[in-house]
Amino acid sequence: MKNALQDSRSGSDAPVSSVQPTSDEQNDGVQIHNVQIGGERPGSVTHIARRTSRVNPADIPSPGDLSSFETRRETLPEEVPVALVYNGISQAVMLATPNDLEDFALGFSLSEGILKHAGEIYEIDTVERPNGIELRLEISAERFVGLKERRRSLAGRTGCGLCGVESLDQAIRQALPVADGLRLPVRSIQRALDELPDQQPLYRATHAVHGAAWADRNGKIMLVREDVGRHNALDKLLGALTRERIAADSGFIVLTSRASVELVQKAATLGIELLVFIATPTGLAIRIAEQAGLTLAGCARSGDFSIYTHPQRVV
Repeated sequence: MKNALQDSRSGSDAPVSSVQPTSDEQNDGVQIHNVQIGGERPGSVTHIARRTSRVNPADIPSPGDLSSFETRRETLPEEVPVALVYNGISQAVMLATPNDLEDFALGFSLSEGILKHAGEIYEIDTVERPNGIELRLEISAERFVGLKERRRSLAGRTGCGLCGVESLDQAIRQALPVADGLRLPVRSIQRALDELPDQQPLYRATHAVHGAAWADRNGKIMLVREDVGRHNALDKLLGALTRERIAADSGFIVLTSRASVELVQKAATLGIELLVFIATPTGLAIRIAEQAGLTLAGCARSGDFSIYTHPQRVV
């Protein structure tokens, strides 16, 4: 299989171009001044902006007075349309951060049930277009026939997981049951929560992306993937886990988002036994996790978290 199981290089797929500012653009107003696609961090852009400083309410400037603003360069996350094309047929278009895209293609294909295992992908090609990126996947004939039978369009907003679903029955697909071989101490989860902030370079640069991390049974962070969409971040991580042939019962996943049902479904499809979320879960996410036998933890901060389903894995 070409590329799909090779180590992807973060940011190698990001289109790079620049728009240099004129002298007027540098000095006038608060319009867009300078955009550099391909920032210091993969998947980011740099942008010159006006930022207000803290002022005493009695000294609020008059309209049009920019004396309280300072000009500085900021790093922002990038998002581009990414089309997943299977055997020449476009199946989904997602807005995503343009890094780790081969991991994204593999993880999305598996978590959405398009493929049963990675060996059903023969090739992944990344093609940059003026208006986005195409991920062209060559998959087995059997899987392609199944894809055509259940084909749906997923063109939607950032990381939207249900766009194009045509019925209520399709919206809540049954999560696959997971095994029950994982056992780990509370301190493993606490360690992962402590380590995660230092393992998110794009978040540290932009403060505007989600992270999905894989921690081993001791809580050591082994892999991290980031994206403007929480679903995309998880798909990238699931693809990386598959590519690295990491067993689902060898650790757990930490996500810097709320626990929505689609994330539980995706993780269960790949046999993940424990999900830890920084924010709270939805009621439906808890019910689906309960049905799948998956341990769901949320409201997680360093030293404190809640377990909502199947607590036997945390001892």
